[in-house]
Amino acid sequence: MRLYSHHQFLEISLVVGAPLSLAILELFHPQPHDLLRLDTRIWLSVHYLQIPLFPLAALAVTVLVRGNSGVAVALCRVAMFVFAVTYIAFDTAAGVVTGVLVKAAQATGSPEAWQAPLMTVWTHPIIGGSPNSAPILAVAGTVAWLVGLLAAAVVVRRAGSSWAPVSLSVVSALGLFVFKTHAWPGGPIAFGALTAAAIWLQWERASQIKPLVNGAARSPAADIQD
Repeated sequence: MRLYSHHQFLEISLVVGAPLSLAILELFHPQPHDLLRLDTRIWLSVHYLQIPLFPLAALAVTVLVRGNSGVAVALCRVAMFVFAVTYIAFDTAAGVVTGVLVKAAQATGSPEAWQAPLMTVWTHPIIGGSPNSAPILAVAGTVAWLVGLLAAAVVVRRAGSSWAPVSLSVVSALGLFVFKTHAWPGGPIAFGALTAAAIWLQWERASQIKPLVNGAARSPAADIQD
């Protein structure tokens, strides 16, 4: 029982803690209008923290569908892998690299001289994007998140969950896709909805397990009485 409780605590810490931390973090994600005027302390702090939190959030989704099998489960796992890989690469390049360059530019007497290398990264079609097109890495990650969460919604519904966590999973799937950003409002909505879905699913699963555990605890006494 103690081992089960420890395992359950670790699982809840992952499936709830990772997306919740990411949802809160994205509330502080700067939305730059002038790169050379960025608050690099906040910008770099957010992007450094996102590097572990993106894959942890993806792992949390795969944990929610564990114990199930089928095409939807496989699709969810593959999609979450793609999301984790692409978003780490995207965050490192467009976030951390850009922040480091801006910080170095601000430390000089002529930050405008850094404009060209900055925009080379910022507008790169794969890692940065442009006003007319989103970066390929971000698009791939967003589509992967959409597919993975929709697949997870199918899995948990087939497993007997209520419509509440299913609906929240769909909201999470659409968050990044609809708003086209992991900053506010897309990120907090996507990862916040996932947090709510995870909490609901954990509560439903705990409600199903509790009678089984209580029944197992009472059975030896019942055997003695018989």
